[in-house]
Amino acid sequence: MSGPTLSSAALTQWPAEVYSGSGMGERPEVLAVEEPLEVRLHTPSGPVTLGVLMRTPGADAELVLGWLLAEGLLPEGWLLGNLRLEPDPENPNVVHLHTPEHERLAAGARMGVSSSACGVCGTGSIERLAVRAALPGWTGGPLSAAFLAGLPGRLQAHQPGFTASGGLHAAGLFGPDGTCLCAYEDVGRHNATDKVLGWALECGLLPLSNAVLVVSSRAGFEIVQKAVMGGVAVVVTVGAATSLAAETAATFGVTLCGWARADRLTVYSGAERVGP
Repeated sequence: MSGPTLSSAALTQWPAEVYSGSGMGERPEVLAVEEPLEVRLHTPSGPVTLGVLMRTPGADAELVLGWLLAEGLLPEGWLLGNLRLEPDPENPNVVHLHTPEHERLAAGARMGVSSSACGVCGTGSIERLAVRAALPGWTGGPLSAAFLAGLPGRLQAHQPGFTASGGLHAAGLFGPDGTCLCAYEDVGRHNATDKVLGWALECGLLPLSNAVLVVSSRAGFEIVQKAVMGGVAVVVTVGAATSLAAETAATFGVTLCGWARADRLTVYSGAERVGP
């Protein structure tokens, strides 16, 4: 049995501002790298995109094989020898899939499944998002690190499903005074975020330039992407940010905070909005 391995491309450093209760200080944070991987299925008429998976680089072949199996895309009685995976020689975020079963594989594919990427590299994802969304603006006034760090605790008061089961994520919107405008739970953190944005859309509150989005999870690209689409300028998460989430937030001027606890907060971007 092989031991755990970690690709050299799996981690990166990001300059952040860290609040520890005694003040703010700059410190480099180690982030997990998040990049999309496009699976291109080769057919007689040319390559087609079978899916785009958000992943940490490393063990891409194992990832694709496991994804094909888990999604039920492998034909019955398939043989491993009938399937060949090749990395793209120029783009590390593309893998080529060759198989004589291409017709059956393509027919059973749910195009774009597991995909939230807008392109096949981090830069491409951000550029495509920029075409669809404007830069969010903040009109809610000054924000303190202590206030932002305490928002997940306020959100937990609106998580009865999590309290009862321990199995639900939550997302909520909070005003600059700490008032909970809405909160929703779901087994998926992305679904909970979508519910919040859907509520804001129904109420005619978009863009959300004076509300903080709080999510009971880490900050991946999808969370920041959804925030940008909703005009959210401040995002707070319980866990860490990924590299692509931090890069996207910085590009769009979003204040992205993670590791939010009562006495701790890491600000990955937009620190100019945050005071002690």
